[in-house]
Amino acid sequence: MKIAVCVKQVPEGARKRIDPTTRRLDRSGEAALNPYDAHAVEEALRVKEATGEGEVVVVSMGPERSADALRKALAMGADRAVLVCDEALAGSDLVATSAALGKALEREALDVVLFGQQGSDSDGAVLWAAVAERLRRPLISQVAELTVKDGSVTGKRQTEFGYDVIEAPLPAVVAVSDAINEPRYPSLKGIMGAKGKPQETLGLEDLGLDAGEAGEAGSRTEVVGLGDPPPRAEARKIEDDGSAAEQIVAFLAEKRLI
Repeated sequence: MKIAVCVKQVPEGARKRIDPTTRRLDRSGEAALNPYDAHAVEEALRVKEATGEGEVVVVSMGPERSADALRKALAMGADRAVLVCDEALAGSDLVATSAALGKALEREALDVVLFGQQGSDSDGAVLWAAVAERLRRPLISQVAELTVKDGSVTGKRQTEFGYDVIEAPLPAVVAVSDAINEPRYPSLKGIMGAKGKPQETLGLEDLGLDAGEAGEAGSRTEVVGLGDPPPRAEARKIEDDGSAAEQIVAFLAEKRLI
C-alpha cells in the first residue's frame, strides 16, 4: 500500500493579510502545517498501520520554507517527502497548482492520494477535485470514516439527512474532514528521526512542465483589485426594559422596512 498525502504550509494564526502590491496572501510571518492536512497525514499512517506494510509519502508545493511543514509530517511518521519548489510557480492558482501536483503524483505508483478537506489560508476546498481530474481517478470528499481493503476504498461522510457511504476502486483520491481522527503529536524520537528521512525537491524541469503552465502565466484567475469593506451602517442599541419589542418595531418603521 503506497499512500501520498498532499500537504500545505499556511500562515499561523487566524488573521490573514493580502499584500496590496502582489495581491497575494502575505506569507512572511510564522507558518505551520495546515491543520486540516494533519488529519490526512494521521489517516494515512493509520491505514499503513492497519495493513502492516506500505509507504506514506508527503507532497507539497511551495517555497523552500515549505519543507518545515513536510518535516512535521515526517516527524509524525511519514516515510518520505517531496517538495515541488520553483520560482516560476509563484502566484499559481488552482489550475496551475493542480498541474504541478498532478505531475509530481504521477511519478509515484500510488494506491491512495489523501488531502485535508481545505486549506486554512484560502478555505478553497477544491484542489483535491482538480488533482483527481488531472490524474483521472475517482474521488471521495468530506470523508469522516475511511476503510481501504480488497482493492477499493470506502468513505463515510455526514450529510444533511444522514450519512453517505461511497466505495471507489483503487487507485483513488480522498479528501478527509477534520472529524475523521485526532492527529498524533510528533514524539522526540520522531522529530529526530525526521532529519534522516528522504526528502526530494522537484522543479518544473523535473515535472516536464514549462513556465507557461506555472505561476501567473499558467493561472486562469486574476485578482484585479483589493478594497476595504464598507463601514458599518448606523446602529442603535436597544436595552430591554420591557419595551424592546415596541422599540424594534418603531426602529423598523422609521427605516421604512415594515
